[in-house]
Amino acid sequence: MYFKDNLGENISIDETALSNGELYTIVTGKAGHGKHGTIIAMIKGTKADDVCRHLMKLPEGKRRMVKNVTLDMAGSMRQIAKRCFPCATQIIDRFHVQKLMQDALQELRVQYRWQAIEQENSNIKRARKEKRKYIPPCFDNGDTIRQLLVRSRYLLFKSPDKWTDSQRIRAEILFKQFDDIKQFYYLTLQLGQIYSHNYDKNVARVKLALWFNKVEQWNYPQFNTVIETFKNHNDRILNFFENRLTNASAESFNAKLKSFRATFRGVDDVKFYLYRVMMLYA
Repeated sequence: MYFKDNLGENISIDETALSNGELYTIVTGKAGHGKHGTIIAMIKGTKADDVCRHLMKLPEGKRRMVKNVTLDMAGSMRQIAKRCFPCATQIIDRFHVQKLMQDALQELRVQYRWQAIEQENSNIKRARKEKRKYIPPCFDNGDTIRQLLVRSRYLLFKSPDKWTDSQRIRAEILFKQFDDIKQFYYLTLQLGQIYSHNYDKNVARVKLALWFNKVEQWNYPQFNTVIETFKNHNDRILNFFENRLTNASAESFNAKLKSFRATFRGVDDVKFYLYRVMMLYA
């Protein structure tokens, strides 16, 4: 589906699944605000060559009018934006950048959780051999080490001022037991603060470089991977600080499509579903 009249200066490129994991590439305009006039194109698949072949059918003059494209770090999205909107500045969405750091933090927590499970199983086995009942040690809030690591998941996504009383107590215990989780948690918050402040692009470059150094000092594999990923996309990440554009409108539109699917308990007739989406949002 193509709607050339919806092309504007600022657009987003994202992907969504309609049914049975079938992926579609969606190009939306920010001027539509998720309402009528939002959809520019919906194309089946995410392969760059296929998507580009279809997007090239949009008038070249209108495609060259696009100034900014927000997208994620996927290589296919980068190729699509470069080939189809050659005059546009590519901006990697800040939320994808922050999520990468949060995923690494959660991976560290899960890593300790598996170690705790292994240690607990070993202690239970030893207790059976000694013919005694195994009682796991508990912290002041009643959590065992295993429960502490499981129940800490959601508090690591929040800032300290949004913790409940029980989460604050749990966080104090967690950070006392695992100093590296504490340090990476606050480094994740610092990354969010860099994005939240209205820095000049060059100032943001320095701030991010200093932040990179703090993360690299720990030399943890998953966080080193995060830093390498950031460095590979550094220029497109820093483009955010020029106009502070995000892919939030595309994510919001995807949420609307998911809600639309859920209302009708899935998509049986894809063509009719796309027709209804077109009537509502194109």
